Amino acid sequence: MNKKWMVLGGIVFLFLLSFLPFPKFHFGPQIGVINISEAIMASEEIVEELNDFAEREDIDAILIRLNTPGGGVAASQEIYEKVKEISEANIKPIIASMGSVAASGGYYIAAGADTIIANKGTATGSIGVIMSYPIAADLLDKVGLAFQSVKSGALKDAGNFARKPTKADLSYFQDLVDNLHTQFVRTVAYERGMSYDEAATLATGQVYSGEQALRLGLVDIIGTYDNAIRLVTQLAGFDEKPTLIYPKVEDEGIIDILLNSKQINLPFSNLGIFPLPEYSLYYGGGN
Repeated sequence: MNKKWMVLGGIVFLFLLSFLPFPKFHFGPQIGVINISEAIMASEEIVEELNDFAEREDIDAILIRLNTPGGGVAASQEIYEKVKEISEANIKPIIASMGSVAASGGYYIAAGADTIIANKGTATGSIGVIMSYPIAADLLDKVGLAFQSVKSGALKDAGNFARKPTKADLSYFQDLVDNLHTQFVRTVAYERGMSYDEAATLATGQVYSGEQALRLGLVDIIGTYDNAIRLVTQLAGFDEKPTLIYPKVEDEGIIDILLNSKQINLPFSNLGIFPLPEYSLYYGGGN
């Protein structure tokens, strides 16, 4: 009888033991890898991942893999600020590896890293700001539909797709875009050790190949993703092959989606909203 209770107690003990956290043993270098492979419209998740890797003792260095045309101004700036913070704290190496494209906001983020490595054919640069929105005034006139705005100021409905922009609207938006552009140029000048005027000559919105970007001082090294892994491992003080650690991915089910835990963006879903300025590579058509 006592033997049966001992066996049962052992089973219960092992069951409870399985729920207890155990320290993870650290064998060899471990590199935290964060992939940014879509338009940058939000920063919270990436900043959280950067914080996690920066604080974890088992992570020896951080590699940001960029394959993005850029995105929202504020989101790009927030991620850049976190990358810059980790770099300047000098706790562990953090480098940016560019894939096919790392343009505009993607370049902005890369600028904060210790080292930027690009492929020869990477499309990067595109240093600039774009703000665009549809104008459907003529179409609405044809179908006999009109929108009436009651506003507290002349510019409160600037960017309204239901009317044509005025000179005041365009001047207002241009001033905003120019200010955001100046912020971008200041960041490039600071991070790349250039004068403001030197950085401004490169900030025409032009896309550069990785080879051109190296020559212009916008990136540090030409190399592949494998080269980037070897480089960040060496910067962390190791010679052996590292283990790549990726952020945990939490799957969301159909209930989460139905409850709007994920935002679904549809074309023209923000027509009544203030136009969004972007650090983004422009792929669209003409005016």
